[in-house]
Amino acid sequence: MNRHKQQGKSPFFQPLNSLACLIASQLALYAGTSFAVQAGETFNPALLEIESPGQGSTDLSVFETNSGQLPGTYRVDIYLNNELQDTRDVEFHTQKMADDSTVLAPCLTLAQLEDMGIKTPLFPELGNAQTPCVNLDAIPQGKAEFRFSAQQLLLSVPQAAITQKARGNVPETQWDNGITAALLNYNLSGADNSARSHTGTNSSTQYANLRPGLNIGPWRLRNYTTWEHDGSGKDKWDTVYTYATRSLISLKSQMTIGDSSSPGDIFDSVPFRGVQLASDDDMLPESMKGYAPVVRGIARTNAQVIVRQNGYVIYQSYVSPGAFEIADMFPTGGSGDLYVTIKEADGSEQLLVVPFASLPVLQREGRLKYSLTGGQYRAYDNNVDATPFGQGTAIYGLPHGLTAYGGSQFSSHYQSVTLGMGKNLGDFGAFSSDLTHAWSAMENQPHVSGQSLRVRYSKNIVQTGTNFAIAGYRYSTDGYYNLQEVMDTWRDQNAELPAGRRRNRSEMTMSQNLWQGAGSFSLSWISENYWNSGRSMRSVGVGYNNSWRGISYGLNYSYNENASSNSHDGTDGKRVYDRDQIIGFNISVPLSLFDAPVYATYSYNTSKQGNTTHTVGLNGSALAANNLNWNVQEGYGSQGTGNSGNMNADYRGTYGEMTAGYAYDQNRRRLNYGIQGGILAHENGITLGQPMGETLALVQASGASGVSISNQPGVKTDWRGYAIVPYSSPYRKNLVQLDTETLPDDVELPQTTQTVIPTRGAVVRARFAASVGLRMMMTLQRQNGSPVPFGATVSDTAQKTAQGFIVGDAGQVYLTGMAESGSLLAKWGNTPAEQCAVHYSLAKPSTDSTGVQVLNAQCR
Repeated sequence: MNRHKQQGKSPFFQPLNSLACLIASQLALYAGTSFAVQAGETFNPALLEIESPGQGSTDLSVFETNSGQLPGTYRVDIYLNNELQDTRDVEFHTQKMADDSTVLAPCLTLAQLEDMGIKTPLFPELGNAQTPCVNLDAIPQGKAEFRFSAQQLLLSVPQAAITQKARGNVPETQWDNGITAALLNYNLSGADNSARSHTGTNSSTQYANLRPGLNIGPWRLRNYTTWEHDGSGKDKWDTVYTYATRSLISLKSQMTIGDSSSPGDIFDSVPFRGVQLASDDDMLPESMKGYAPVVRGIARTNAQVIVRQNGYVIYQSYVSPGAFEIADMFPTGGSGDLYVTIKEADGSEQLLVVPFASLPVLQREGRLKYSLTGGQYRAYDNNVDATPFGQGTAIYGLPHGLTAYGGSQFSSHYQSVTLGMGKNLGDFGAFSSDLTHAWSAMENQPHVSGQSLRVRYSKNIVQTGTNFAIAGYRYSTDGYYNLQEVMDTWRDQNAELPAGRRRNRSEMTMSQNLWQGAGSFSLSWISENYWNSGRSMRSVGVGYNNSWRGISYGLNYSYNENASSNSHDGTDGKRVYDRDQIIGFNISVPLSLFDAPVYATYSYNTSKQGNTTHTVGLNGSALAANNLNWNVQEGYGSQGTGNSGNMNADYRGTYGEMTAGYAYDQNRRRLNYGIQGGILAHENGITLGQPMGETLALVQASGASGVSISNQPGVKTDWRGYAIVPYSSPYRKNLVQLDTETLPDDVELPQTTQTVIPTRGAVVRARFAASVGLRMMMTLQRQNGSPVPFGATVSDTAQKTAQGFIVGDAGQVYLTGMAESGSLLAKWGNTPAEQCAVHYSLAKPSTDSTGVQVLNAQCR
C-alpha cells in the first residue's frame, strides 16, 4: 500500500495548513511567468521552517536575485501608456540600477518602438537600426515595468514622444500574410418533393456552390462555381467568378486580376474580366472607415427562397411560414440589387427587390480613394458581346467636411462622366449629390445622350435611436442609359432594347428604436418607374419588434409590385402576383421547463390573395455548446390551404454544418437537406471545419484534441489538435482563445490566447504550445532519506526548453507534460552537492480521481 495512504494523508489533497505550502503553491503557479520583485529583496527562510524531518533548511536564493526570475525570453502583453500594443516573445536581460540592485529589463529594437508609435528620431541615444537592445533610459521620464504575475510589459513615455494614431490603428509591420494553403468551401443542398395525390408529380432539386482557393504569400486565387439540378432533371453549371488578388500595402489597395465587379460608390457596379486596382478601406483604422444588405420577407407557406444578383443564384434556402431574415450570404465581390424569389408550396411566387446601394460618398480630409478598372464586359448571358471598356474613379477628402469625387467610363459603345460633391452635415447626417452625363450607342439604334441626377443621405441619430442606412433618389432623363444596359444590347442574336428606361428610383432603409420598453421599428423601400412605360417596380417592408420579460413578438407588413415574369430575375414563367400584400404577426415565449433554451412560438399570416395561416411550434437549441438548433411547427390555412407542418434541425460541428427538414401540406411533402463546410490543406495536413469566411485562422495545438475555441459554437480541435476559426477581420487584431474547461486530462497549456492580424484573404496560424503528457505528484527523497529541500526547482532533461517546477512541502512537486518514463534534475543551489537526478518509470502508476499520477522517487 502507498506509504502516504497508510498515514491517512493524500499527497495532492492534503490541507494547505502551513505558510510554506501556500507560498510553494504560489511559486509553482508563477513559475512560467514573472512578478515585479526588485533585486535585493530577500525572504526569511525561518518563516517557512516546518516540522519535516530531514528536509533541511529552506533555500530560496534563486528568488532573491534578478527580480525573482532568471533572465530569458518570456511571452508578454506589451502596453504603451495603458494601451495594448502587441503580444509577443520578449527577451529580458539583467540590468544594474544606480543603487547596485538588479532588475530584468526588456530587449527591444528601434523598429519595435517605431511600430508602437514612439518618435524615435527625437532620442538619438536610443541607438540605431542595428542596435539589438535600445537604451530606454534615453527617453526622459520613460519607464518600463515588467509585471511577472500578469505577464505584462508596461511601457510609459511622455505623450509628446508618441505619434498620434487613429483609434484602432494596427501597424502594417504586424500584418500577417499567413501560410501557404489550399482551401475549399462547399455548400450542398437539395429537396425531394412528393405528391400526396395521384394527380400530382414528384420532383427532386439540388443546388451546390463551391468556392475553392489557393493562398501563396500575399496572393489569393479564388473561384465561385454553382450547380443547379431542377425539377425537370436539367443540370446547369455557372462560374460566378475566378480571380487572383493581392494586397498592395504601400498603396492601401487591392489588385484584382480576373473576374470581378467594379466599385459601386460612383457608377453602377459592372461585372468585368480584366484588371482592377482599387483602394481597400479595411486597411484604414476602424475609426476612419461599410454596408451589407439584409433580406427580409414573409413566407405564406413552407417556401423556397432563391436570391439572385446580376443573374447568378448566390443563395438558396428553405423557410417556414412567417417572417424570415437572411443575413449570412457570402459576398460575390460586387454590388447590384438582390432579386429575391419566394416559391410558395402552392406553386405561386413572390418577387421582391433588396437594394444593394452605397452610402453617401465621403472621405476624411486628405484621403484619396480611387479605382482603375480595365477589361471586358462580363455578362451573365453568353450571347452578349465581351466588349472592352475602362473605368476610373477618384474620391478626395477636402477641408470643412467636404468631399469631391468623379469618374469616367469609356468603351466603343458608351462613354460617361460623373462629378459630385459630398458634405458631412455633423448632427444632421451625411449627404452627397452627383450628376452623370452619358453618351450611348445601342446596337441598331441611333446614338442618344442623357443625364442622371442622384442624391444620397445617411444619418445615425444616437439620441433618438434612428438609423438611416440608405436614403437615395435618382432621376434620369429620357436619353440616359447606364453602361450595363447598353452593353446588353450588343449580342449575337437580335438585340432587344432595355425593358424600360429608368426615370425615377427611390430607396431607403431605416430603423428606429422607440422609447424604453417600446421596441423598435424598421422600414425598407425601393421603387422605380420608367420612361414611355406604365411598368413599375416597388417593394416595401415594415416591421415592429419588441420583447417583454423574455417574450419577444413582432408585426410585419410586406408589399410587392414587381416586373413581369419573363424578366432576367429568373421566375421561369411561374405565376407571379403583380401586386401582393402580406401581414404577419409572430410571438415567442421562453419555456423554463428545460435546461436547454426552448421557446414556444405562434405566427399569423394573411395575404391579399385571400388565404390566412396560423402556425404554432417549438424551437430551441441543445448539446453542451448549443450548436444543435431545432424547430417543429404545425399550421392551418384557410380557403383550402388546409393543414401543414414542418420540422428542421441544424447542427454545427467540428467538421462542418448539417441541416435537415421535413415539411408537408395537403398537396405535397418535402424533404430538404444540406451540408456545408470548409476543407483546408496546409503543410501539416488537411483540416476540416465549418464554412470559412474570406479571412480565417488555423489553430495549431498539436496533441490537444477536442479543445473548444471560445466564442465559436461547435468549433473544436480535431484528433491532431488543429481547428479552423472560420471568420477573422482583416488588418485587425483578432483574439483566438482556447476554452481551458475542455482540455483533456493529459494536456497543459502555458498560454491559452493568441492574437493574429491577417491581411485580406489570409490563413493565419495561431500556434499553441500544448504540453501533452502525464500529470504527476511526485515525492522526491535524497539518498539519505531526507526530502528534497523546499523551493528547489525540478526540470525535465529531455525537453529542449526546460520548464522549472517548484518543490513544496515534504519534497512534493507537481509536474505536467511528463512521459511514462524519463529523467529529472532537481537543483536547490549552484554546487554539485546541491543537485540530484532522478529516473522514474510509471509501469504501475496509481492515479487519483483527478487523473494525477502519484508516486515516490529517490533523487541521487
